[in-house]
Amino acid sequence: MLVIVGIIVVFVAILVGYIMDGGKIGVLIQINELVILAGCGAGSFIAANGMNNLKAAIKSIQALLKPDPYTKSAYMDLLRMMYNLFNVARKEGLLGLEKHIESPEESEIIKSYASFLSNHHAVSFFCDTMKVILTGAVGPHDLSEMMELDLDIAHGEASVPADAMQTVGDAMPGFGIVAAVLGVIVTMGKIGGEASEIGHSVAAALVGTFLGILLAYGVFAPISRAMQLRLKSEGQYLNCIRFALFSFARGESPITCVEFARRNIEPSVRPGFAEMEKSVKEKAA
Repeated sequence: MLVIVGIIVVFVAILVGYIMDGGKIGVLIQINELVILAGCGAGSFIAANGMNNLKAAIKSIQALLKPDPYTKSAYMDLLRMMYNLFNVARKEGLLGLEKHIESPEESEIIKSYASFLSNHHAVSFFCDTMKVILTGAVGPHDLSEMMELDLDIAHGEASVPADAMQTVGDAMPGFGIVAAVLGVIVTMGKIGGEASEIGHSVAAALVGTFLGILLAYGVFAPISRAMQLRLKSEGQYLNCIRFALFSFARGESPITCVEFARRNIEPSVRPGFAEMEKSVKEKAA
């Protein structure tokens, strides 16, 4: 939501400053320039990235309207959930985990943590890796490499919309110049006419350059950056799971496993060790 607020602040500041300098809002409303910029932006995005990535970009932008789901509370739920499952393995053996992993939405432990269960990518990554551990056919270091490969591939796919938004944003000033040049061409056809008409035509042409630069640095750049930060938060959440599973595969105790996971969390949302220990053990009891 803050990315939208920030963009609104940018537009308001520009318009207020423009009006204070005696500018007229009507001059900036040039539908033909907007058509050129919007068409060029959408066309270049589709040509370079395809419709699937366009849909993914729209979903990513819509996700920015919601608060970051990877909060301290979400991490505490994740740590508690993993601690409880690892405790099951310690008490009942690995086979005791099978019913929880095969149908996570029916697991009495997993379904108690809605923030985790609603994250389909995290659930799939956790359960699929646990199934590999249950087979006993893969050693801890091979498992670590497997998880790293999984996350790298997923990150590469998920980062395409943000990179594409940044690329289109970088192209916007160029599209603005194209719109301005077209306006100048039209203006040249009016040479010899009324000076006021020529001046209006030149102003309309310059609006294209203005909008191109404004969209590049005031809209596309912040949106792309916000998408990258959200992707970073998701990657950290998944890495938290990864380090806990790696520690579990090595035979560490449940509290050690979740401590490995906790150390991977950024300090701004990381619970303290004592806080985590008290929370996971209370929940387990």
